[in-house]
Amino acid sequence: MPRLATLALLLLLAGLQWRLWVADGGIADTHRLIGQVDAQRAENEKLRVRNAALDAEVADLNSGVQAIEARARTSLGMIRQGETFYLVVEP
Repeated sequence: MPRLATLALLLLLAGLQWRLWVADGGIADTHRLIGQVDAQRAENEKLRVRNAALDAEVADLNSGVQAIEARARTSLGMIRQGETFYLVVEP
């Protein structure tokens, strides 16, 4: 009888250890989730920096005509009326 009780307790202990280390919500699962959270935080920080740059650009474009003109010149290659466009080509 004591041998059967010892075997039952060992099986119970093994089952609890399995749940602790391997099963959902165990240590391995917790470490995997911590890694995912860290990756998401890094991605969020990257997006936060990008959004701040876009916000600054929007504020700059809303602030006046010079910013809109500079954007049109660089992005669209536009020139003002009366200006002469020169294209310098490297040999």
